[in-house]
Amino acid sequence: MTKPNPKPTLASPLTLACGITIPNRIAKSAMSEQLADRHGSPTVDLQQLYAAWARGGAGLLITGNVMIDHRAFVEPRNVVLESAKFLQANKLWAQSAQANGSKIIMQINHPGRVAVLPLLKKPIAPSAVGLDLPAMNIIRIPRAMTEAEIYEQINRFAQTARLAVEAGFDGVQVHAAHGYLLSQFLSPLANVRADKWGGSPENRRRMLIETVQAVRAAIGKDKILSVKLNSADFQKGGLSSEESIDIALALEKEGIDLLEISGGNYESPAQLGYTPERQVERDAYFINYAESLRQKSKLPIMLTGGIRKASFMNQIVADGVVDLVGMARPFATQPNLAKQLLAGKSIIEPAHVPSIGYKPVDAYLQLAWHAAQFRRISRGQQPKAIKGLLKTFVAFGPRMGCNILIQK
Repeated sequence: MTKPNPKPTLASPLTLACGITIPNRIAKSAMSEQLADRHGSPTVDLQQLYAAWARGGAGLLITGNVMIDHRAFVEPRNVVLESAKFLQANKLWAQSAQANGSKIIMQINHPGRVAVLPLLKKPIAPSAVGLDLPAMNIIRIPRAMTEAEIYEQINRFAQTARLAVEAGFDGVQVHAAHGYLLSQFLSPLANVRADKWGGSPENRRRMLIETVQAVRAAIGKDKILSVKLNSADFQKGGLSSEESIDIALALEKEGIDLLEISGGNYESPAQLGYTPERQVERDAYFINYAESLRQKSKLPIMLTGGIRKASFMNQIVADGVVDLVGMARPFATQPNLAKQLLAGKSIIEPAHVPSIGYKPVDAYLQLAWHAAQFRRISRGQQPKAIKGLLKTFVAFGPRMGCNILIQK
């Protein structure tokens, strides 16, 4: 009589369809580090930051935004990988993250209409629809992409993915969430095209599906291909959870290895907890979506957002609701977080991040607060709470302003 397989725990390895085994079920989700040099090359600080997280025991590390096009940045000092120019620095980055057995995948992205840089150039987007934010819907109206430009960006995703695995990364994550370019194509609000790239749900997801196909062809079947997808945009008229599940099922048919579930965008930053109350009553922001998707799909799921209790993490892994538990901000204050969780200890709640009550500004303050911690960790220092609105802004605001002005 064969014994039933024991239920998985956070400590259990996970083997993906591509053949790569992640040593445990804890993943550091992507956060924008802004630690590249002014030309987009990974720095020693960035390597040391990931070495610290790897020593902390995370099974999977996902990088922050890596740009596929030097003409469009999410933030200044993002890494850019579009040619072999910075390949050696990227190899050192991958090696630093893998030194203790962790796997690392590169998150590849294009910001579309939310590009910070270049300041004086119109960003590209599915349609000429600006962000529904004060001033942004007046001074930062994007230009609708031509079909040739759509194909160019699909090819750029594939090129960056190919270079990532050449540099030694275990795979890539295609970012199709949080209101960036691919997420914009999925959104009925941002994508009002009348050609084959807009209109119906099938047309709006066409760019994502063709990007996934091109990336798989570029990296091969033995590397991790992940997609980060919004469970919903949390905007009236935006991407719904029902349509998102259809997209997830389409991605499963394309043979992706891992789907990371998130939600929200610049106008409604649900990924930071700014969601309707009914979404945060439970121990994870997007758990209801994960449960609904699991009923229809066997696709490996990584759930990120608001998960803090070790007991809850073990429960949803054991129940098969999710396969990986993703966390982001807690890694900024506890570099050894994974070891703590594997020992059964829940996350220590960090000091309160200052806020003013306006979601887009508060999201920036979150970014500033955590980026200051990344710089400390990268230099071998312990994270240190920043208290007060002014101190939080001063810790990051002038630096970002300077970086925007001098970024090439």
